[in-house]
Amino acid sequence: MDAFAVPSPALFAGLLVGTVLALLGRAPERVPRPATSVAQAVIGVVIGVLAQSSTLSAVAQDWLPVLAVSLGTLVLSMAAGLLLGLQRGVSPLTGMLSLTAGGASGLVAISRELGGDERLVAVVQYLRVGLVTATMPVVATLVFGAGHSGAVAPAEAGAPWYPGTALLVVCCAVGIPLARLTRVPAGSLLGPLVVALALSLSGATFGATPPELIVAVAYAVIGWQAGVRFTRASLGTVARVLPLATALIFGIVGVCAALGLLLSRLTGVTPLEGYLATTPGGVYAVLATAISAGGNVTFVVAVQVLRVIIMLLIAPFLARLLSRFRRP
Repeated sequence: MDAFAVPSPALFAGLLVGTVLALLGRAPERVPRPATSVAQAVIGVVIGVLAQSSTLSAVAQDWLPVLAVSLGTLVLSMAAGLLLGLQRGVSPLTGMLSLTAGGASGLVAISRELGGDERLVAVVQYLRVGLVTATMPVVATLVFGAGHSGAVAPAEAGAPWYPGTALLVVCCAVGIPLARLTRVPAGSLLGPLVVALALSLSGATFGATPPELIVAVAYAVIGWQAGVRFTRASLGTVARVLPLATALIFGIVGVCAALGLLLSRLTGVTPLEGYLATTPGGVYAVLATAISAGGNVTFVVAVQVLRVIIMLLIAPFLARLLSRFRRP
């Protein structure tokens, strides 16, 4: 998967292998709950450490338009998801989780716990990421006049594993019991995420990030969880939904681009920076494009990370509200 530049290759590898074995009748019925809880916690920490103190300072002056546009992007994508939920075999909750913009791995990780179909959520979420990533350089160049996208310098190799492992242990040891105590939905993800977010914003992580191998295993477990539940009937549902999902994704991309232009007018950033800041997904491709174009990288990434964090904090509560609303 990595060789074909697939986003979150370990997650897709787990999804593909789990699906094939499930269709052959050789997969277990489910992944043990402790394994999925730990995987969710790891992903929560990964997302939490994305936020830095520079994230807040970059948007502090223009916090109101940034917040309004971020919420607008979320409302738009969730509304498109409810439209997807009108399809036969797709619940409104599953549709909403499938098309909500940002934090694909986090939503896939918690979708089953929230009552959604994580198989469909995984496929549609990463279809969104793939389409956004594929179209972003073209739109940035042809529409907004971005320079040629060069390669982003790879992350520093050979970093010691123990600071990141210690960070994971602390975030999980504090975050999971805290989430259970407060009865937060999707607590295995949200508890460690909030602790990692607090530590990162206070500078207490000292630049530590979860080790890549542990993160890859966590992604694989989440993919495997979705894959082993596939049946021939569910595969047919996914195939039937994809045309509408694709159309809705392109619609979301277009409206988010318009919101980016609005953000540009309200904050004074360039139209390209506004577009990149509001693109519904593909944060690493956004980063690469912003760097190569010489844009305001800090602002772009700050808006992207802010949207992901807001989404993951409110999505479980919206899902719970939606499930209650649908009860007879």
